[in-house]
Amino acid sequence: MTANPVSADNRSDQSQMLPVEQLKLVREAMLAEIRKVIVGQADVMELLIIALFSRGHCLLVGVPGLAKTLMISTLARVLSLNFNRIQFTPDLMPSDITGTDIIQEDPQTGKRVFNFIRGPVFTNMLLADEINRTPPKTQAALLQAMQEYQVTAGGQTYTLDPPFFVLATQNPVEQEGTYPLPEAQLDRFMFMVKVGYPQKEDERSIVKATTVEVKNDPQPVLSASDIMAIQKMVRRLPVSDHVIDYAVALVRATRPGEKETPDFINNYLTWGAGPRAAQNLVLGAKARALLRGRLNVSCDDIRQMAKPVLRHRIITNFNADAEGIDTDSMVEKLIAAVKEPDAEAYKPAVK
Repeated sequence: MTANPVSADNRSDQSQMLPVEQLKLVREAMLAEIRKVIVGQADVMELLIIALFSRGHCLLVGVPGLAKTLMISTLARVLSLNFNRIQFTPDLMPSDITGTDIIQEDPQTGKRVFNFIRGPVFTNMLLADEINRTPPKTQAALLQAMQEYQVTAGGQTYTLDPPFFVLATQNPVEQEGTYPLPEAQLDRFMFMVKVGYPQKEDERSIVKATTVEVKNDPQPVLSASDIMAIQKMVRRLPVSDHVIDYAVALVRATRPGEKETPDFINNYLTWGAGPRAAQNLVLGAKARALLRGRLNVSCDDIRQMAKPVLRHRIITNFNADAEGIDTDSMVEKLIAAVKEPDAEAYKPAVK
């Protein structure tokens, strides 16, 4: 590998934490390799890296032609991981994802036996391209893999090799012939990342770079063991009660009918986020802090994670739809309305 900021000594000693400075170098090295292929979209790539190190999955939403698939395949090349892609279509079956039992003849005994042929889900990084083009029955084939890192087929349970990371793409424009993801499936995604149009200068650079024969190949930066070591470091990083309480307050404020819910939430939402949202807010904030060379997680890190974590977990009602209010604007109003816990909340009770 051309760049490997994670040392072998750190991998051999799981109790030793990786230096924060090295994690900052990891982020810079990954982004430098990704920029050889991807122009702009720095915020999107940042969220993908944060989700990877948080053991989360990502759903990328954007109109066709914004290089969503190219971003994911480039990230796979920057990491020394097994990579599979599934093109989701209306006729795709669950066994096309998980695998199936087939009859084979045993060359020694001559008897026919069932052998399990593993599907494309048995990989480290899985691209579920246009996931909303396949029926719910097939979409559900990913649920167990995303949550439990296991696959059950033919009555047998098979464990997926870590790290396991699902990146799905979705086109928000063409709704004909699509099957919206159910809430249980959406909740399995740590982030919903919106991929927008590039800036003018970025678009000029894209056109200039892609209309000639020059080809830049990104080089691998991290191995599977490096990624798992960083994932463990993210989990071990302590977070203050102040930050956790702020994350929980944000999530609880999305639920209509609760005591601490703002009026605009009651007016415009039918359903709020569950506990998994608060977990993902904290994990994302921890990964973000580490990748910036910090050991302290702040409430600002939580705020930066709020939109990608919450936008697909809150459901607007008819009032919001009629007034053109989307979930992103609701999250912005929520951030402005929910204040950080003050120092009085942490003073010991006077006896």
